[in-house]
Amino acid sequence: MAHELITPDQVPKWIPGQLTLDSAASDWDGVALKGYHYDSMDVAIPAMRDYMLVRYKGNSAQMSRRDGGPWRTATVGQGVVSILTRAEQSEWKWNQPIDVSHIYLSQDAIARVAREVLERDIEDVEMEDRLRVDDAILPGLLTAFERELNGGCLGGRLYVGALKTQLCIHLLRCHANVVFRENLCGGRLSLVQRRLLKEYVEDSIETNISLEDLASVAHISTSSLIRAFHSEFGCPPHAYVLRQRLERAKRLLATSRDMPLKVVAASSGFSDQSHMTRWFKRIFHLTPVQYRRSVIGH
Repeated sequence: MAHELITPDQVPKWIPGQLTLDSAASDWDGVALKGYHYDSMDVAIPAMRDYMLVRYKGNSAQMSRRDGGPWRTATVGQGVVSILTRAEQSEWKWNQPIDVSHIYLSQDAIARVAREVLERDIEDVEMEDRLRVDDAILPGLLTAFERELNGGCLGGRLYVGALKTQLCIHLLRCHANVVFRENLCGGRLSLVQRRLLKEYVEDSIETNISLEDLASVAHISTSSLIRAFHSEFGCPPHAYVLRQRLERAKRLLATSRDMPLKVVAASSGFSDQSHMTRWFKRIFHLTPVQYRRSVIGH
């Protein structure tokens, strides 16, 4: 029979150590901080309820971990961070006494941040289990939680809430595989989805933009994108991208008198100069050369 998911307070049953920090009395919503001193140990950890980050302090040690496969080993020490996803059993062993801080993030905390900041509902989040993370941001964030616990000032709960939001966003962006629920209210795109799609097309106009690319940016299926796109932008996705290519070409023709037409075409995402010219004549009833002469003269 499988174990139930264990909470942060139950971790010492499987990893006995000396408690050095504890945020339980601070009532931090959705996030908990624990500190421990451990002797060298070889332990099996049941599946945990929360996502967990470990910040190592003090002397270095050889840390090994496995989750049903082969052992992975890395040197950990001051400033190093490990990331553990939730609901997964694992085995750990280390060869020296260590001092650590554990930050636990609840599944609800991640989901709330995604809804409030990203305006998206999360179907599932799997953290990338990492024994040693090379990340310049995480150690500073985890240290800030510890400093707040040890000597918090005015506005502590607001500060912790801001740290939690920043940590969740950073993990979602850099260390997580995220599956979003399709959130199309009445078949419409959200304001954030509209903005992301417009920015992506503008930034990627020189490349071959596919339906799959656009659907991935909006975190919806291609069929949902096709259904919602026309109501938001007044045309199908391929027509919108073409229009943006033509608008880019018009700007370049109007502002870059000496730019060769083949460069204008390539910079606007057309396959070649003749491709751009065909669409220019079809939409604007002018060739690119005629348009350039009309706006900047001979």
